[in-house]
Amino acid sequence: MAFKKALIERALGAELSHHLGYSPGAAKPADKPNQRNGKSAKTVLTQDGPVRIEVPRDRDGSFEPILIPKHERRFTGFDDKIIAMYARGMTMREIQGFHAEQYGTEVSPEFISSVTDAVMAEVTAWQARPLEPMVPVVFFDALRVKIREDAVVRNKVIYLALGIRSDGTRDILGLWIESTEGAKFWMKVFDDLKTRGVHDILIAVTDGLKGIGDALSAVFPATTLQTCIVHLIRNSLDYAN
Repeated sequence: MAFKKALIERALGAELSHHLGYSPGAAKPADKPNQRNGKSAKTVLTQDGPVRIEVPRDRDGSFEPILIPKHERRFTGFDDKIIAMYARGMTMREIQGFHAEQYGTEVSPEFISSVTDAVMAEVTAWQARPLEPMVPVVFFDALRVKIREDAVVRNKVIYLALGIRSDGTRDILGLWIESTEGAKFWMKVFDDLKTRGVHDILIAVTDGLKGIGDALSAVFPATTLQTCIVHLIRNSLDYAN
């Protein structure tokens, strides 16, 4: 939920920058008298529940957010749709035409570009965020997906680290993309977690990938390696009639 809040606020900030004609920290052009004027709190309903966000304001009150319009209390996932279409390889103008046809929303290619750039910057910050020094349980797995890259659909492997905190809550510690699954790349994953602040993992749960035990013990030697019970049950059924 905190990640969604950060994405929404970053996208709204990019909208205001596009409206004003200059980015935060940059010198205000002499021909653009309008400027930023703080933020106002607002609660919006999302698919994951209510989110309290800070909406940026401008001094003359001419800023009309497209992502979450004024007086709108329900977030329809406008930025999710933009990012999803952008990730599938659609051009800025194709996305612009889709929204004009489906939602009656007029947005410029420059606006879409500013939103995607701002959101991607937030994603990059999330990927490198500091982690807690001790995580009781971490599930490591890899998902095979098809991703458009250079206008070509390629098979990729998304490495996933799902942590269980001491209070029982879950946290996605990281996502990494590679062409193939293997113990050599898991070593890079473990090194990344340690670099970001994880010093100890009590139990690591995996699917029994060959070599992953050696990779784990090289970075977290005190961690107990446990094979996922779901994989054990599923594999055992191969021997049943």
